[in-house]
Amino acid sequence: MPKVSVVMAVYNGEAYLSEAIASILTQTLTDFEFLIVDDGSQDASAQIVQDCQQRDERIRLLQLGHNMGMADARNHGIHAAAGDYITFMDCDDISLPQRLEKQVAFLEAHPEIGAVGTEGELANKDLSQVLYRFALPQQHALILFDMLGGVSFIYTTVMFRRELLQAVGGYEAGRRSGEERELPWRMLKQTSIQFANLPENLYRYRRHESSHSVTRSQVPLHQAQADEVKARILRDLWGEAPAASLDRLQRIAKGQKLGWAERRVARRDMERLIDALIAKSLVAPQDKALLTAEMQRRLERTMPYRLQRLSQMRRALFPR
Repeated sequence: MPKVSVVMAVYNGEAYLSEAIASILTQTLTDFEFLIVDDGSQDASAQIVQDCQQRDERIRLLQLGHNMGMADARNHGIHAAAGDYITFMDCDDISLPQRLEKQVAFLEAHPEIGAVGTEGELANKDLSQVLYRFALPQQHALILFDMLGGVSFIYTTVMFRRELLQAVGGYEAGRRSGEERELPWRMLKQTSIQFANLPENLYRYRRHESSHSVTRSQVPLHQAQADEVKARILRDLWGEAPAASLDRLQRIAKGQKLGWAERRVARRDMERLIDALIAKSLVAPQDKALLTAEMQRRLERTMPYRLQRLSQMRRALFPR
């Protein structure tokens, strides 16, 4: 049985597919199966995979008769996976050579962790320029704190223990957007999974005009699905999902400026969020200090620059 199952869904991905496949085949960890699901492509994607399959027996091509979408295509790979761990790869991105090795080493050294992602960078379409570097939360409590508005994972990088992922049936059938929050949140409720991120750049995410994240952000239905997941999470925590609170939490995550009165309301929202995470045993009570410090840091970012500096000076002069 392979140590890792890598699942890649492909839909009309011929432009960058060979590079993406090569980045997995050249991993320093070699004990894996590579399940590539052709999601009804109309271009040369399937032929490219077949050509690669002839040269490397670790590749298995699964072909769908018509386009089903990223979530359903990945589910075909998840259900066929035999590795101890399951992770993903997008057909236009690059995994750096030590990605699989380091994630497996982490999970084997930390049996309490059920899934681990990595940091990464966003690059232009020919990978010649880094546009943005993702600095992600590493601790479980901070990852959950980001579920409503921030970035908890580069979700393609997350490596799951197979039994946990298959126990919840993989992705929600028919989902076209919001899967990066919906799946981890459902796993959290059903399996009490613990999350982590490695503090290393092990993934290069390619930005181009036909990338999945760009095209689906332009479709109202996809945005509605993503917003629905955030509302679902808040209802699970609070029993309600006030639109104003959701909006404030997302604005805070983006570092947008808030007025004094709105900042006071935002503090109450975040304190309520922390208390709910602890009350539902999703994070440990001893993590409250960590979350409270993170709350304060984010609220400072919503202040005008001069007030930020004053707050930082006050904290330096009068540490708690």
